[in-house]
Order: sequence, then C-alpha cells, then structure tokens
Amino acid sequence: MKYKRILVTGSAGFIGFHLCRRILERYSDVEIIGIDNMNKYYNPVLKEMRNNILKKHENYTFLKLDFSHYDRLVENLKDRDIDLIVHLGAQPGVRYSLKDPWAYERSNLLGTLNIFEFARRFNIDKVVYASSSSVYGGNKKIPFSEDDRTDYPISLYAATKKANELMAYTYHHLYGIEMVGLRFFTVYGEWGRPDMAYFKFAKSILLGKPIDVYNYGKMERDFTYISDVVDGIVSSMERSFNYEIFNLGNSKPVKLMYFIELLERYLGKTVKKNLLPMQEGEVVVTYADLRKSRELLDYNPKVSIEEGLRRFCNWFLENKEWILKL
Repeated sequence: MKYKRILVTGSAGFIGFHLCRRILERYSDVEIIGIDNMNKYYNPVLKEMRNNILKKHENYTFLKLDFSHYDRLVENLKDRDIDLIVHLGAQPGVRYSLKDPWAYERSNLLGTLNIFEFARRFNIDKVVYASSSSVYGGNKKIPFSEDDRTDYPISLYAATKKANELMAYTYHHLYGIEMVGLRFFTVYGEWGRPDMAYFKFAKSILLGKPIDVYNYGKMERDFTYISDVVDGIVSSMERSFNYEIFNLGNSKPVKLMYFIELLERYLGKTVKKNLLPMQEGEVVVTYADLRKSRELLDYNPKVSIEEGLRRFCNWFLENKEWILKL
C-alpha cells in the first residue's frame, strides 16, 4: 500500500468497516483515520459494534464527525497529513429518500462538496468515492455500462449520486485531483445494513414474520458480496487514474425469488410472502458490465450468490441473539 495515512468517511458503515478492517489487518504501517456521524438511520448499536472491532487496531483513529459541517471537518483534520481520501459516507437508501429528502441534500450533496473542497484546500491528490448503480435509473440497455447515459435518475438518492460524479469531474478539471467513482451494485454480506432487503428478509424468516416482495417477485439484482467490493476499492486506491468511474458488481443478476429461496434454505425456515406492486424509485433489473473494471482494475468477483448468502446466514445464525433485537 503506497499510502500512509488514509481518511475513510463512513468508517463505521457496512462497506467502510470492511474496507478499514482489510487494510488494518494487512498493512500495519498504514494509519486509517475513520469518521462517521453514527446517525440513527438504522440502529447505531451495529455501527458501534463494527467500530469497536476497528478500534482494536493501534493504527486506527476514530472521530465522531459529521462531514456536512465544513468548519468542524477542517478543525479536526487539518493537521493530520492525509494522503488519500476514501469517501464512503452517505445517506443511503432509495425508499428513505421519499420520506426525508433533506437528509440526502445534507450528506450526499453538501457533505460530498465539503470532502472535495477539503481535498483541494489541503492538497490531497486523490479521492476515491462511492457512487451507485442507481444512477442508471430505468436504463433499458443490459448490462449497464459506464458509457451509458445516466441523465434520468428515478430517485433522489440516485440524483445525488449522479451529482457526486459531476462534482468530482469539476474538481478534477479545476484542481487536478485524481477522482475515482465506484458504482456499487447491491452489496451484501456479514455486518451488513439492517435496512437492506436481504437483512430484513433474514430477520423476518427467523422471527416467523411475513416479508413484502415487490413487483410480485419479478425483479433481478446484481448482488455483490462484500469481499469482492473491497477488492475493487483497494485496487482503485492502488492504481493511478485521472478521472474514472467503475462498476463494482457481480455481473450475474439473481432472480429475487431464488434469492429468497436461498435464504430459506440456509436459515432452515420458510417464509410467507406478501406479493406487492413495484415501489416508486425502484427498478426491475440491475446488471453490471464489468469489462472496464476487469481491464483497468483487474477486478474479478469470486463469490457466488450461493456461497455469499451461505456465509451471511451462518454469521446471522451465530449472532442472532443480538441481531434480532436491532
């Protein structure tokens, strides 16, 4: 690892936690400064537990900090000699953006602007930042390529992520900062987000509660296991680019009903399904074209949906006493 002090935003979040843990376990000479506001979008107990695992490493420093407050960001980080930013912190969720759009304005727009401006002001040469497959909107062309137009987002969350990509290009053009955007495709795995469907499904299955299945189950998702995504992030950190955007997916869309069937198999229980119409802001299919990521990042997802869900369910069952209380 060529960087010595890395700022990771959203370090107590799902992807941020796994990235930090990977680096901390493999590179004892790399210091990570993690920031997270530990908000209550989902139960912060889970974030605290992830963060406590990271705190066991001497080369991890955590700051409870909201990056939508620029002055506080500068005050806490100006003397840290950071040489890379990995900006994973954001207000996630398509459906929640219908309820509280201002949370997305504060975190995803103002917050990301603050991170980019901090990089400019303190001469940080490179920023790797999280985008999303949601920027493809209702794209009819399958699979989704980085060259496809992304001008028609169908949720505010997607619109903020598209805006992040445009802001990143501007900061690259004006100030020469290396900007690498990563479009994540439905990331899942251990220590995941309780608001995501696979986590909610698993919880309902064990509690004997029915689950809501939208578009009557006629949906497909390019589910991507967390270790594969971390591989892609690390690769994007270690390689040099000017301005690039990459898909990080599995490139093997999975039918939703098969996905639920696997959860039932690995958890040892069946579940009643409430079949419902499509929700606003959702799409029928996501499918990543990985040709660019394979060529330039040497990205090669290894974990099948069967293996990834088996690992997740094993973790879930081993920890169900506290998980079911979230």
